[in-house]
Amino acid sequence: MPSYKAPVEDFLFLFHELLEIEKRTDLPGFAELTPDMTSAILEGGAKFCEEVLQPLNQSGDEEGCYLENGVVRTPKGFKEAFRAYADGGWNKLGVAEELGGANLPSVITFAFSEMGSSSNQAFAMYPGLTGAALGALWATGEDWMRQHVAQRMADGDWAGTMCLTEPHCGTDLKLMKTRAVKQDDGTYRITGTKIFISGGDQDITENIIHMVIAKLPNEEGKYVDDLSTVNFFMVPKMLVDPETGEIKGPNGVTCGSVEKKMGIKGNATCVLNFDNAVAYHLKGRAPEKKAEDGKVVKSKSAGMAGMFGMMNGARMGVGIQGIAAGEVAYQNGVAYATERLAGRALTGAKNPDGPADPIIVFPDVRRLLIASRSFVEGARALAMYVSFLFSVARSSPDEKERQEAEDLSQLFTPVIKAYFTDKGFEAANASMQVFGGHGYIRDNGMEQFVRDARINQVYEGANGIQALDLVARKMTMKGGRATLTFFGKLEAFIKENEGDAEMAPFIAPLKTGYARLGEAAGWLMQNAPRNYDNAGAASYDILNIFGTVTLAWMWAQMAKVAQAKLKAGTERPDFYKRKLTLARYWMEREVPMTAAWLERAKAGADGLMELDVANF
Repeated sequence: MPSYKAPVEDFLFLFHELLEIEKRTDLPGFAELTPDMTSAILEGGAKFCEEVLQPLNQSGDEEGCYLENGVVRTPKGFKEAFRAYADGGWNKLGVAEELGGANLPSVITFAFSEMGSSSNQAFAMYPGLTGAALGALWATGEDWMRQHVAQRMADGDWAGTMCLTEPHCGTDLKLMKTRAVKQDDGTYRITGTKIFISGGDQDITENIIHMVIAKLPNEEGKYVDDLSTVNFFMVPKMLVDPETGEIKGPNGVTCGSVEKKMGIKGNATCVLNFDNAVAYHLKGRAPEKKAEDGKVVKSKSAGMAGMFGMMNGARMGVGIQGIAAGEVAYQNGVAYATERLAGRALTGAKNPDGPADPIIVFPDVRRLLIASRSFVEGARALAMYVSFLFSVARSSPDEKERQEAEDLSQLFTPVIKAYFTDKGFEAANASMQVFGGHGYIRDNGMEQFVRDARINQVYEGANGIQALDLVARKMTMKGGRATLTFFGKLEAFIKENEGDAEMAPFIAPLKTGYARLGEAAGWLMQNAPRNYDNAGAASYDILNIFGTVTLAWMWAQMAKVAQAKLKAGTERPDFYKRKLTLARYWMEREVPMTAAWLERAKAGADGLMELDVANF
């Protein structure tokens, strides 16, 4: 049976030695994040994930979810685990104090999210999506929704979902057919079908709050393929009395089927049918403005801003699922490699008293494992940095710092979603390879890690779309301001450290990778306007360059901290020496790949687009 041990030590290193979060006393909630406090939270969360969630992972995969007489059944133990999750307060780490939450910064909540996904990704999606829906409802809902609905979600009595995708419509929201019709009482009625809804129905909670996007008619009363007509709604599975919060009976929302899928089988991925379902338009809690006629109106975009905020948070969460998949698979790969005996080391027996050496003596096995670990720890560093930026963007007293943090977090979001999930899948696959034929056998659990990791590259915006978003929107938004800010940080770090001989193994490769990223960005600026297909053709390669260089930046910073700790003397020399080894691996083995990606990007679109469709 596979195992999992939460990487608490690494999180504490990132919090207090790399990011030094406790020094940001100007940000709400950070002054309390002392090493003692964060250690207690992480160790408690680790214990829950290791002892409650992880043991249900393999059994949940075997049992799966199914529809029985109109009721979706989840695997044995999931309902009880969800209740224990809520009773332990793990679902309230980042929830507002008004709802009984701890209102902790996102660095804490995303750290716990990684641990939960490593231990049981299918389960972690239920509270994860509930948290995303709760955040959107808290930001956009009316007072009665906050009081009666949000509170029940925060208490773990009700769950939440995101309902976006339709059978014919995924990324292109303007093609959706789900319609909303306004009623005389101010509510709406929604009709349509949504698919691939994670946690769309289940037997875990007594109610499910669906956050739904649907179309309203245009000014002429027609439903048209126009993004401006797409709006955000709350649709409860069970109707809620706005006055009392009591459940009044079923709404017009039913589960048509539960998808039979490749992985995350413990999560109920549903087809949901909305048949004249009662819905509530989420217009947002933006400041009210007076129109020319004196009437008070709210910003029309506020509700949709809440929806996009929910989606961006979900993309960050999926990127962290990529880290989580790589972490747990790596841990089990190492355990197997140190126990499995086969052959002798190329430089002579390392286990002379045994019949053979453990396979970890072989360079290629080490390649598979070190590649995984260097990605996981570098990606975790970037994820925690961006999580910290979320807090800075929201609460910093310095307007310029808020702007910079907002720009960078938006820039890094598609990288985290796409690059992390690609590399996380590679890491899971690599650790399965360490097992050889035993990795292909279900009992060992490795093939489940690979299957579960595969969805991360697909949902919340397929990775090719994320790559296009990076080059076509995020790198160019506001005149390229975010990109220039990031480049400025790279240049400043390189300049500050390139005279340090001990940092040379990390600065020289970073400088080379940065030069290639800059060249790729320059090529894009020159060639995309001539032919927009050039941007699409180069996008995935530029994503890989961007991700590799960004992690090189994180590794160089971690190497600097590790060197300082070793110089000063430490009780954990092995921990910091390992950081330096992994940093060197990234610089020596991963950064050189940027040269190939640069050449591929500069090849342009001709080789991809010239083949006639009939000849595919």
